[in-house]
Amino acid sequence: MEAETAVAPVRAATILGIARSATNPAFRHIARMEPWLRYVIPALVGCFLLTLATGVWLQSRAARQAILDEAIGNIDIVATLSATKFDQTRAMTEVSDAMAKLTAFAKLLPATSLTQGRTLLLTNVDGAVLASYPTSQNIPLTLEALFGAGQPVTLFADRAGVMTVKLADSSEAIATVRNLTTSGGYIAIVQPMSDLYAGWNTRTINQVVLLIAIMIVLSGIGLAYFLQAERATVADNICERVRERIDSALNRGRCGLWDWDIARGRIYWSDSMYQMLGYERGEEFLSFGEVNAMIHPEDPDLYAIADQLANQETSQVDHEFRLRTASSDWVWMRARAEMMHNEAGRDAHLVGIVIDTTEQRRLEEKTEANDARLRDAIEAISEAFVLWDNNNRLVLCNSKFRHLYNLPMSAVAPGMTYAEVIQHAREPVIRHSNMQNGASDTPYSFEAELGDGRWLQVNERRTRDGGYVSVGVDITPLKKHEEQLLESERRLIATISDLQASREQLEDQAQQMADLAERYLEQKAKAETANRAKSEFLANMSHQLRTPLNAIIGFADMMKAGVFGKLGSERYEEYTQDILNSGQSLLGVIEDILEMSRIEDGRLTLNKTDVKVNEAIHTALTSIQEQVDLKGLSVTVDVIPEEICVPADQSALHRILVNLLQNAAKFTDDNGCITIRTRQAHGAINIYVEDNGIGIPQHALQKIGRPFEQVEAEFSKTYKGSGLGLAIARSLTEMHGGSLRLRSQDGVGTIALIHLPTGDQTSATQIALGDTVH
Repeated sequence: MEAETAVAPVRAATILGIARSATNPAFRHIARMEPWLRYVIPALVGCFLLTLATGVWLQSRAARQAILDEAIGNIDIVATLSATKFDQTRAMTEVSDAMAKLTAFAKLLPATSLTQGRTLLLTNVDGAVLASYPTSQNIPLTLEALFGAGQPVTLFADRAGVMTVKLADSSEAIATVRNLTTSGGYIAIVQPMSDLYAGWNTRTINQVVLLIAIMIVLSGIGLAYFLQAERATVADNICERVRERIDSALNRGRCGLWDWDIARGRIYWSDSMYQMLGYERGEEFLSFGEVNAMIHPEDPDLYAIADQLANQETSQVDHEFRLRTASSDWVWMRARAEMMHNEAGRDAHLVGIVIDTTEQRRLEEKTEANDARLRDAIEAISEAFVLWDNNNRLVLCNSKFRHLYNLPMSAVAPGMTYAEVIQHAREPVIRHSNMQNGASDTPYSFEAELGDGRWLQVNERRTRDGGYVSVGVDITPLKKHEEQLLESERRLIATISDLQASREQLEDQAQQMADLAERYLEQKAKAETANRAKSEFLANMSHQLRTPLNAIIGFADMMKAGVFGKLGSERYEEYTQDILNSGQSLLGVIEDILEMSRIEDGRLTLNKTDVKVNEAIHTALTSIQEQVDLKGLSVTVDVIPEEICVPADQSALHRILVNLLQNAAKFTDDNGCITIRTRQAHGAINIYVEDNGIGIPQHALQKIGRPFEQVEAEFSKTYKGSGLGLAIARSLTEMHGGSLRLRSQDGVGTIALIHLPTGDQTSATQIALGDTVH
């Protein structure tokens, strides 16, 4: 237990120290005892309070009895002394003489003899009261009237001693009676119990109040204990869940956590590190030498890193090395860590993460081998070959291309622009070329005759990343053979009669005209049929495509969740996630197409109600919250008062806002910002959606908002989508009697303005974009 206590501060200073402590055997032993402690501690507190109350009761009772015994003893002494003194005097028959004598006698007694309400009575032989001290009007005339009939003190006098009696008024008192043998009569002393116990009652009340205060304090402490125990249990559960999630994330990502205590020369590893390397955790920490022995001899060891940190040459580490696994294999690891200190500036720790990069290393080596093999193959072909990227920069070329343009080696370095390469080239003299142009994203070729009489056929096509590849083939023999064939054909045609040629030409023309007319009618009918079929096709596409897509998405979701068991390999789960994402993406595209079709055909009707602008904006933000959180975007909302409404179809307005916010989130880089502002102007509501994303070039603003129009080309697209989002938003806005306008600057950001009439006042003129989009 002492060893566990000693290592606790060290463990707490390490990364995940709390989580590791929760798995310690001593901690688990205490956790098992905690339910019993919850019953034992209240029982101990109750026993303590019961013992304390019993002690207070016994002490109070003993004090009361002591007061009674002391009072009885004092009264007995005072009564005896008084009787002795009075026996020395003559008999008294007159009340006035007795009162004076009793008063004088009482003054001779000690000061404490007649305190606490004691009364000294002097009677004659018949028991009639002659005098009392202190003097009182309430003293009865006889002892029998004072004590009641049949009391031992009145019957037996001094033989009864000191007794506790009940007076005629039902109150209790201590009383005694002494015979005056010489002078005749009796002397009596009476002390009421209420006066005797006055001090005891006060002390008892104080003790009871103190006892109640102690009970309240202990009850508060017990309640605080229960609350703290409950809080500790909740905190332990949270720590355990956090540890499980961190371990799961680390295991899934093939990475681990390190905490290197440089001063003590020991290293803490997370469980994922042991799992990656195949080791079993033994001690809480690994020594510096144990970890260093696992590093490959050819890689820089930990001593070099320790020297750099000790000399304060660096406070951050980005190091790649190999570690030996339990099966004696080597795996590549990349460590990224940073120096951390405690509040006092001592106990330096190097804390960071280690990632398994073995697969990445193998992929890089395989890629390098494939690149070398590809370069050898390109160099071996007999044609001139060159590859340019999407920025018209040289990727690679072979020696045939250099020889064709007489380029030096320094002019064909990868990364050089097309202008820089051509600047050093001696272009071949082209006497004749036959261009066969195609679309920018389709292959095209042309033939060129060089100055030395050779013919080349150059084939070019675009690559998926926006670049293009060009291949030049020497077709000189083919061109010569083609010329021979053309010459033979000309000679053959010359032998044909001009009349036959004309007749055939007229027949051919007539046939062509008939064919063209027939094709025109056929194409016209096909176009009309296709136009009618388009609406039917789009109407049926919902059932034909949504049904299988819903099945794909549903079954993919079930496979991912493992409803009927695990799939086996982890890659199946990744493929299942890809299927699910692709199905949802395709379903979204289909829904966009169907909605655009309903808008174009006029089949979409609006159900306008008073929609609160603020509520619509916050609902739309909720729909894209996951995308915003994924990219770490900040969203600022500057809205109008809550009660402002706009007459609109709630679902259509939601679709407009979601489409614009999705575009803003999609085309904004990570950690960017999106701002939503609303303004009232001229009987309308202006809603601005601003972002600091990639922006839109000025030449592309005109086509943005048309169906299926996008800025990027098909083979150079960076962002996915059908291109219908803005078109749907614009169409829905115009159906509300409003307008949608864009203002953007390439690389700065985009502002989208939704102008919706409120119905309070008809806007006389459209608000100019330059006046409203700030």
